[in-house]
Amino acid sequence: MFVLDVRSRKPIYEQLVEKLKELIIREVLQADEQLPSVRALAKELTINPNTIQKAYRELEHQGYIYSVPGKGNFVAPQAITMNKEKVEKMKNDLIKLISEALYLGMKKEDILSLIEIAEQSVKGGTSDDQNQ
Repeated sequence: MFVLDVRSRKPIYEQLVEKLKELIIREVLQADEQLPSVRALAKELTINPNTIQKAYRELEHQGYIYSVPGKGNFVAPQAITMNKEKVEKMKNDLIKLISEALYLGMKKEDILSLIEIAEQSVKGGTSDDQNQ
């Protein structure tokens, strides 16, 4: 499904959360699709099941997945109202980040370029795949 970097300073569960969020955002994992069980994913990635459980709890807390006792974890359908709240918070966060980037000397063109890269990434590939 994906690869985790055990040498990264970022904790494994955070890497797992980010990878799963990316798969959900890119719609590789569809709404109501069942995620691998904690044990199966722990075996596949050769990491502690508690790490998987922690990542799943975080994803559930953030609203990306939901749990059905005795059945497993599933991708949550994105509720329109929840999305509006997330978008509003994200807009505020982006304004802060962009303001800081401009203050630190980053050019508007560089920021727009990053937006284009992010857009391509969401659409299923970057325009500069050769450079990565």
